[in-house]
Amino acid sequence: MSLPRRISPAVVVNTALATTLLAVLAAGDAGPLGLTPDDVGSSLGAADPAAPGPVWERAGAAPRSLQPPDGATALLTEAVAPLIAEGDTRLSVAVVSLETGASAAYGDDLYDTASIAKVDILAVLLLQAQDEGRQLTQAERQSAEVMIQRSDNAAADELWRSIGGAPGLDAANERLGLTETTGGPDGHWGLTQTTSADQIALLRVVYGDDSPLDAASRSYIRELMAGVVPGQRWGISAAADEAFELKNGWLPRTRTGLWDVNSIGRVTSGGEEYLVAVVSDGHLTHADGIAVVETAAVAAVDALSTGARTGQRPGV
Repeated sequence: MSLPRRISPAVVVNTALATTLLAVLAAGDAGPLGLTPDDVGSSLGAADPAAPGPVWERAGAAPRSLQPPDGATALLTEAVAPLIAEGDTRLSVAVVSLETGASAAYGDDLYDTASIAKVDILAVLLLQAQDEGRQLTQAERQSAEVMIQRSDNAAADELWRSIGGAPGLDAANERLGLTETTGGPDGHWGLTQTTSADQIALLRVVYGDDSPLDAASRSYIRELMAGVVPGQRWGISAAADEAFELKNGWLPRTRTGLWDVNSIGRVTSGGEEYLVAVVSDGHLTHADGIAVVETAAVAAVDALSTGARTGQRPGV
């Protein structure tokens, strides 16, 4: 496997919080977000700037068939396929150039969002506020800031309830252009199902001019994604040689011990801006997942830039 351009930061574990949660689970109580002990492994302290976020169990789904690769997608497929050639790892990645509109994608399976759902939650909150002709309250802004920048789960819980949970998310996503994303059941926003293509659609809402969100709302989301704490700035940022904004999500599967790792955002590379979304699962460790996600992000951007240099017609 080729190495990503950056070395990912180490994961810092909040041992005290993990110990507390394990004690709760031993007693048979519900874990974070109302999940049962069967659904929850251990908490690694989402409020800690360098610590991972929520933990959920996801039932595996059989992969769907891929479309035949073409143009830049063929280059991307060649680079990404070896990353998941062995073991249980699944991966899907999509990329689009904001300058040229060229795009490429690999994989179209559904994946749990984990904490990348927080960008969607904030977009829906802002859309609903626009409909009501109001600005976010100070309390909403405080929750939004720690939800995105520190991946705070309690703040996400609060805003999830505020937008009306899964029904509110699904209704707004129809207007935002997300056609394959379904809100998580029973209050479990981290179990929202999505595709890499739908995450690109969400990023277009945030970074495009033709968006249901007004300029102020789009700028606000971008500002928060640019201010993610240092310990969570891994992921699609590996493909950037200049500025980037991102939101990551990560969780271990309790029954297998395998990790889901996701990253979405905007990167600038070679003077061009790209939207990149990588969703994946089945990694042996959190660090393994980060390495695969970063390698896929680099491959995605390289596929578009290489296609442009060689005269290939990028597209999916």
